[in-house]
Amino acid sequence: MTSVKAKTLRIDGGASAAVVPDTAPPVYKRRRKPLTFDKVSFFVVFLGLPLAIYLLFVIWPFIQAFGYSLTDWSGFSPDQNFIGLENYRKLFTDDIFMKAMGNNILLVICLPIITIILSLVLATLVTVGGSSKGQIKGLRNSSFYRVVSFFPYTIPAIAIGIMWGQIYDPSGGLLNGILTSLGMDQFKSYAWLGDKNTAMIATMFVIVWGFIGFYMVLFVAGIKGIPAELFEAARIDGAGRFRTAVSITIPLIRDNIQTAYIYMGILALDAFVYMAALNSGGGPDNSTLVMSQQLFFTAFTKGQFGLASAMGVVLAVATLIFSGLVFLVNRLTGGDKDVSL
Repeated sequence: MTSVKAKTLRIDGGASAAVVPDTAPPVYKRRRKPLTFDKVSFFVVFLGLPLAIYLLFVIWPFIQAFGYSLTDWSGFSPDQNFIGLENYRKLFTDDIFMKAMGNNILLVICLPIITIILSLVLATLVTVGGSSKGQIKGLRNSSFYRVVSFFPYTIPAIAIGIMWGQIYDPSGGLLNGILTSLGMDQFKSYAWLGDKNTAMIATMFVIVWGFIGFYMVLFVAGIKGIPAELFEAARIDGAGRFRTAVSITIPLIRDNIQTAYIYMGILALDAFVYMAALNSGGGPDNSTLVMSQQLFFTAFTKGQFGLASAMGVVLAVATLIFSGLVFLVNRLTGGDKDVSL
């Protein structure tokens, strides 16, 4: 055995204070455990295989698209001439593509905010918005409201677009019929999707209607994870429902809100199905045209796959920048810190 000498430190005129070892304890090297079949198979199945699939079906197509964006490939012939960044120069000097990018930015700003706020309000009502006396609970028949609000999310996006296209129909649509029956004769044949002042608003309403139930259920799950004692303590202290929502509910489900914002923002950067179903041509004066629609037109109508690939690269980069900004804002506002209960 290795012997360790010790000595006594003396302070304040000789009083014994502490005993410390004369030499540092020996350092033993950890032996690396040999690889076993279980360990190797675990890494192969749960790490190697997903990584290989990700590289093959996500990273490699993106690299291919970037390569095509540097050519004048038509998509229907093997001829590909390298033209450098010419496609990107065309994109950022094209008024139609810039208009589409502006519409995407508008959707990214408005859609997540509107959807999350409405979903959060509904989730609060069906979980803790009930009687202010007795047990903390939601509104009466809250389970029914959850099912009804989640129902639109179960409908395919293309079906939602076609359905609301019929509702907005200026000649016999349900919306104009209801408004006319209420005495608003100016809406008798109003084209909600044919007027550039209302086309984008009407389209955004459809998307919000389709997703508000899904995010409400997401927030309900988060609120259910908060201890009821916190809400009871806030009630005893005299906090109202709004104060409780701002000071307790929102801080404690902050991760859920951040996730919802990213998902909704990515949807807003795409939005192809809803836009194609409601306004397949991009709307009046391109008021509802988005980048994914312009990409589709350029590739399959004009036969300019090189230019369309450049649009796809711009769209992918915009998505990454958006996600990075959301994480950065969350971090700068203290979202990475644990909330103490």
